[in-house]
Amino acid sequence: MSKPESLVGPLPILNVVTNVDKLDAGLRGLDHYRTKLPLWRYKPRQRLIPLVRWETPYLAAIQKSLRSPALDTYFSITANLGTHTFFMVVLPILFWCGYTNLGRGMVHVLASGVFFSGFLKDMWCLPRPLSPPLNRITMSHSAALEYGFPSTHSTNAMSVAVYALFMLHAPDSNVPPAVKIGLEVASCCYAVSIVLGRLYCGMHGFFDVVVGSALGASLSIVQCLYGDNFDHFIHTGSFKAPAMVILIILVLVRIHPEPADDCPCFDDSVAFAGVMIGVEMGNWHFGRSGRAWNEPALATVPFNLEALGWPRTIARILIGVLMVFVWREVMKPALLKSLPPIFRVVEMLGLSLPRRFFVQASEYQQVPNQKDDNVIPAVSEIPSLLTSFRHPRRSRSVSVGPQSEADAYETLAYRDNRRRQSRSEMATATPRIDEKCGSEEKVPGYFGISTSHRASSRHPTAGLPTPAPSNLDLYKSMTEPEQVLYTPLTPGTASGASSRRPSSERRQDEREEREMFSKLEKPRVRYDVEVITKLIVYSGIAWIAVEGAPILFETIGLGLGTQPD
Repeated sequence: MSKPESLVGPLPILNVVTNVDKLDAGLRGLDHYRTKLPLWRYKPRQRLIPLVRWETPYLAAIQKSLRSPALDTYFSITANLGTHTFFMVVLPILFWCGYTNLGRGMVHVLASGVFFSGFLKDMWCLPRPLSPPLNRITMSHSAALEYGFPSTHSTNAMSVAVYALFMLHAPDSNVPPAVKIGLEVASCCYAVSIVLGRLYCGMHGFFDVVVGSALGASLSIVQCLYGDNFDHFIHTGSFKAPAMVILIILVLVRIHPEPADDCPCFDDSVAFAGVMIGVEMGNWHFGRSGRAWNEPALATVPFNLEALGWPRTIARILIGVLMVFVWREVMKPALLKSLPPIFRVVEMLGLSLPRRFFVQASEYQQVPNQKDDNVIPAVSEIPSLLTSFRHPRRSRSVSVGPQSEADAYETLAYRDNRRRQSRSEMATATPRIDEKCGSEEKVPGYFGISTSHRASSRHPTAGLPTPAPSNLDLYKSMTEPEQVLYTPLTPGTASGASSRRPSSERRQDEREEREMFSKLEKPRVRYDVEVITKLIVYSGIAWIAVEGAPILFETIGLGLGTQPD
């Protein structure tokens, strides 16, 4: 005897996509880099991406086990000690206080580190470890817009520490033993704190900081071995020596890789390329001006603390820093206003060399006021900068979710990989109904990526609210293969409904993608004249540090004159 229809359980329909290689709208995450990058850059990137994904859950577990308000504040503050702004303020003081050799070496390793780490970032376009599961803790609004590999903070920190240790152990070092030990410990703690802080703050992975640290250490070793020979080549040669160095720097700027996304790494690379140009040109000229000392190093700025005293020394520093900010405040807007007409003429002659994500002069009338600068802030931004250091807990931000286009594309790639893997398994799987399973619940995951949870009708807690998944759970749901879901037939549901599901799924994906990209922090519009503007402005800042300010010190009575016999 047949059972009544009402007692017959619903028959399952299994939606199987047989053509697993067919791309849908969601596969934009994979297509993006395949179409934007040449093959010789795309293939290595694809080989490195699994490493970034593999280490992410381990980073999340470490962060979850260690996080505390005190550590959040500590690592977000100490991260500022590895920024470009910090070094651009500190490095000139080394020159003005007579440590020209140390300052010059630091400029070489730091400028090279920023340039080549940015070069590699734009070359491979590798994302930062994904959030979630990580929380990103930072006081900088622009750091998350950059790619992750390698870590520039780690490069800077390691290069400074290695070079400082080398200088402390140099044969001509006259640092007292007790002070030397203290500086050695401080250098090591500085490097370790910055590197570990990038992991703790969720800004970088192990691969990023290891390669970044190796890059910084390598640059410092090169400076330690060949720095003196390079300085001798610059200062004892004719104008051809610095001109050759400047030409090489400009060629490196020109061949800097075009990124697949709107990444600000190139801006920082250009700024520090300008610093190198200004330092080499200024040192060469200052060494020949008759105002510099040649001991303990060539082109040394005259300084003696006992002769000058603390008041005059502090006055030198304040006046020098003021010169740097005044130069930037005057020259940047002047160049942004005067250069566009020249660039339009150059463009008409067919001599322009446009870069992606930079608007050409023919497409705009004038450059609006630029309120942000990743290296030297505007004078108007200094009060808010000081406030952020007085109240670090208010100034730091803890972000969860994609913050840049690279993050968003990586999120899509996670989803796409899950679907392709699950469809491949479904194509070869035999449908099987688990009699112990009741209904299937879909719990929304990150940006609409769902995780499936079985709710058994026999379990006493079935139907009760489930705890919200943690960031790590969401990440696992994004990276593990999707479970096969059986859609039960309901009265009035035709068997052809499954054929309409792929199109609705695509529409849902497109809505989710639009929503995700609309919430990203948009990089500001950049203009072609900004490249030359940065080169000139930061070359001028470096020239002020090594020659302009020292000449002014001598003129206004804050100098020591020529070197005594």
